[in-house]
Amino acid sequence: MRFASYWHETSIPFASSTAGPVSGDFEVAVIGAGFTGLSAARKLAQSGVKVALLEAKHVGYGASGRNGGHLNSGHFASFGAAKQHLGEDGARRLWRAYDDSIDMIERIIEDEKIACDFRRGGKIKLASKPSHVAKLQTMCAEIRREVDPSAEWLTRDDLRKEVISDAFHGGILSPKSAMMHMGRYANGLAQAAHRHGAEIWERNPVTARERVGNGWRLNTPTGTLTARQVILATDAYTPSTFNYFRRRLMPIASFIIVTRPLTLQEIAAAVPGNRNFTNSLNIANYFRLTPDNRMLFGGRARFSAVSNQKTNLRSGQLLRQQMVGIFPQLANVEIDYCWGGLVGCTQDRYPRAGSAEGVIYSMGYSGHGAQLSTFMGNALADMAMGRKDANPLDGFAWPAVPLHAGNPWFLPIVGTYYRLKDLMP
Repeated sequence: MRFASYWHETSIPFASSTAGPVSGDFEVAVIGAGFTGLSAARKLAQSGVKVALLEAKHVGYGASGRNGGHLNSGHFASFGAAKQHLGEDGARRLWRAYDDSIDMIERIIEDEKIACDFRRGGKIKLASKPSHVAKLQTMCAEIRREVDPSAEWLTRDDLRKEVISDAFHGGILSPKSAMMHMGRYANGLAQAAHRHGAEIWERNPVTARERVGNGWRLNTPTGTLTARQVILATDAYTPSTFNYFRRRLMPIASFIIVTRPLTLQEIAAAVPGNRNFTNSLNIANYFRLTPDNRMLFGGRARFSAVSNQKTNLRSGQLLRQQMVGIFPQLANVEIDYCWGGLVGCTQDRYPRAGSAEGVIYSMGYSGHGAQLSTFMGNALADMAMGRKDANPLDGFAWPAVPLHAGNPWFLPIVGTYYRLKDLMP
């Protein structure tokens, strides 16, 4: 078993980063080479803007390489809950942004000829308990009525064609949802941004920033650059240089295991539907087949802000138990990959984007950023170029988390609360 991201290990790394020290004067500097930052850099470079991208590790290192590979339409919450929290206009803008981002990803893949196994396979949100069925049926009816008439309720009998398990009691099928190989997409997006003219420095974290005239000077270990505008796209990996955002974000660890390739017989006996799957627990699991027919299975196995080999091993063992609990027919299937990483969560689990502390930002995707981040990167580029009404998240208030200074000490308490809720009938 390798303690490494399957997405990173099975894609060709970006090989066009600038080798020399960080230097130069730019119109826009983007911090963070995940999907948000890469999308912003590509759009800016394509529009003729002189843009630099600074990444602390390597392209796709953060949440963009530490996720389940799902591109799911709509938001995790019911439309009614989003409407109550954000208002009807805000809820509709958010929902449309999720759907539009999948369309945008599909166009970018086609335009830039990125080979990343994109496929509109659909997603099923599975009822993990009989008591969850009525709530999900109501959610499905509301989605069909308000925002997506293609959504469909599947009975427990219907599910037998999709997922072979006694653990589920019905589910919502969202046929517009998609999937892809996240590492190949990230590296392809970086190559596209570079091809259009973006300067990309890897392994150059921003260690300090200061105002210079009408712009900023950004310091890194190898040098400095200046930029009139800065886009911050670091989400859970936001450094202490930007403490305003750290006080509003809670980095939460998420963990994933990937099996050896399954045989066609094993696939038919477990997930013949070959879709994205999530369950309805508070501490949810998600799973799907990879392009080479491995079972990818993930979740919040531990509520912490730490991901290292020790926590990854323990979490991987727990995830394997959960996988076998759902699919006892996979009990003897070996695990080839196990890894973890951080996702940036807001207090209400809705993402945020706008301008603050002199920078333009988008973050707080709360575990649902794989699809939205490309769209939001594009929107940040438009905002940097002065285009109005580019931000679908405009007007969402974002107060600091009480008693939170960047280290979410309270996560184990939150995890215990949700585990107890999941134990209830």
